[in-house]
Amino acid sequence: MDLSLSNRAVGDCMVVEVGGEIDVYTAPRLREKLVDLVGEGHYQLIIDMEHVDFLDSTGLGVLVGGLKRVRTNDGSLRIVCTQERLLKIFRITGLTKVFPIHDTVDEAAAAAVQSS
Repeated sequence: MDLSLSNRAVGDCMVVEVGGEIDVYTAPRLREKLVDLVGEGHYQLIIDMEHVDFLDSTGLGVLVGGLKRVRTNDGSLRIVCTQERLLKIFRITGLTKVFPIHDTVDEAAAAAVQSS
């Protein structure tokens, strides 16, 4: 399967909607998207993973790298995910302590506003 990426603004946040598989083959496209958005001055990112079918360690690494990029600019990277199989990966790796994980894009955007 392939990776689909699109982005849209919600308030002061940029939402990256991700679909398909984030793995060793497709993760570089997600990395490029995040680098481009930060380069354009978007430091409040929300990654909508509701349509992600698969996530491997390379994909997790890209998300952590994106978080580091936005944090150097006092930004945040929030995850939207309700899929138990993906949430389990975040829990097992301890990344639930690193990423704020929300049920909806609106909830993530509201939390971003409150924290800034």
